[in-house]
Amino acid sequence: MELLADPQAWIALATLTALEIVLGVDNIIFISILVGRLPEAQRNRARLIGLGLAMGTRVLLLLSLAWIMSLTSALFTVAAHEVSWRDIILIGGGLFLLWKSVHEIHNSLEGVMDGHGAAAAQATFGSVLIQIAIIDIVFSLDSVITAVGMVDEVAVMITAIMIAVLVMMFAAKAIGDFVDRNPTIKMLALSFLIMVGMALVAEGFGFHVPKGYIYFAMAFSVAVEVLNLKVRARAAPVKLHKQMTAD
Repeated sequence: MELLADPQAWIALATLTALEIVLGVDNIIFISILVGRLPEAQRNRARLIGLGLAMGTRVLLLLSLAWIMSLTSALFTVAAHEVSWRDIILIGGGLFLLWKSVHEIHNSLEGVMDGHGAAAAQATFGSVLIQIAIIDIVFSLDSVITAVGMVDEVAVMITAIMIAVLVMMFAAKAIGDFVDRNPTIKMLALSFLIMVGMALVAEGFGFHVPKGYIYFAMAFSVAVEVLNLKVRARAAPVKLHKQMTAD
């Protein structure tokens, strides 16, 4: 009750919730691209399960704060850089994100299609959830460490994460549909994930990349692509009219 009456707690909750939503953008993009390879009927369920896994992972990590803090302890040293479990997780997650993004770009360029049929759909659904769970661990680690650095109360952290994930659940379908309708947006999103993967690997090796630079680059690229979409939308009727006139 004392926590509810504390204005500082509400300010911390609002600030942390907003930050968690921003940090969850790359998670939403990754999930949207993965579920885009599923049959239409399974996409929303996979999307909700994936974000549910993200929420569960974050809450479990928050409830294990002592263990989280121990992840930053040095295990060994390589070229004067102390390597911890956190570094290993970030490097592994970054490499996985790089591999997955490049693989998806290759499939998009080559036009590789997944197998059809019920068995193939079930296997794809399971593999998508496994991949979401793997990358959720990496994104959750970054998110939880941010939360621990900003707020002292575990209850505020958990509440902020739950609100942020609920907001992402509402936004995920719209983002996913938009990515599916616009192939160039999907390619741009995959490029973002390559950038995020490289930043994770760099962070694991001790090179800090300010998140503000990454999010500014993403926002600027999206703004340019939105302008391109508007130009193409206006040009399409003119092109159709010229074709009909020529016929």
